[in-house]
Amino acid sequence: MKLKLLSLSALLAVVTPVMAVEELLEIEGAPDPAEVAADAVGPGGEVPNDLLDDQSIRNELTVNKFTAPSISKLFDTLQFLMPLPIAEVERKMPARMSLDRADLGIELGFLIADGFLMVQAEQLEDVEKMASDLTRYGKALGTGDRVNRHAAGLLESAKKGDVPQLKKELSSTQRDVEDELVTLQDADLARLISLGGWIRALEVATVAVDKQFSPERARKVMRKDIAEYYSDCIAGLEPQISARPNYLAMRDLLEGLSTKMALEPGKEPTPETIKDIRRISARLVELALQRKQ
Repeated sequence: MKLKLLSLSALLAVVTPVMAVEELLEIEGAPDPAEVAADAVGPGGEVPNDLLDDQSIRNELTVNKFTAPSISKLFDTLQFLMPLPIAEVERKMPARMSLDRADLGIELGFLIADGFLMVQAEQLEDVEKMASDLTRYGKALGTGDRVNRHAAGLLESAKKGDVPQLKKELSSTQRDVEDELVTLQDADLARLISLGGWIRALEVATVAVDKQFSPERARKVMRKDIAEYYSDCIAGLEPQISARPNYLAMRDLLEGLSTKMALEPGKEPTPETIKDIRRISARLVELALQRKQ
């Protein structure tokens, strides 16, 4: 199927009639209905609804293979887990850029997540460095023009102390990078960026809950559906990525994590369970940031 024009909104219109999809994509030749339907779900299942950032996706109740959970939605949970252990979970981005796109995708996810963490803590003096790192990663991934616009917006919002706008710019950065990846037909990178963001959010959340435990706070971490989704994502990556030892290990950890996060009816999460999840999340961070040798 040859595409003349690709846009994220058009690709998301998979539940509309076939003729409507043709008109939106300006395609040559009618698409296979089965192929269109297959794009309506993520690898192994749908993206959890509360993690969809684009309102048009939510309205249409549809996702496709390029849609990944929103890092901003992942970090919304942290608002309920204040105070956040900022110093304890601080990380620095590598000074040297990786030459591998999968590594860059995961690391960009961590970077965007750290931006939300920075803004949540109102450490606005660090925004300039973060914007510079975003620009580097955007250029390396071929999405530099889109990222540069958001980097400029981040700096302007930081000068004004506009925290809500900073969050909007970070969220838009992920969406625009994803939109660019659609044109490059690179669904794997969209998933990896989101995976990196979730692993970072999970790390921060589990440390916060472990340090100040309550069953209500712990339930914010117990997201079996998200762990299962990302386990399926890894399985659906291109073989040269999914077969790497660190990705195989991450998938195993995520499968175990989904079991550990499953609560039996009438049962409450325990401090011991959270400590286990914290250890697993720390290991996931280590594995995710292992660069290709």
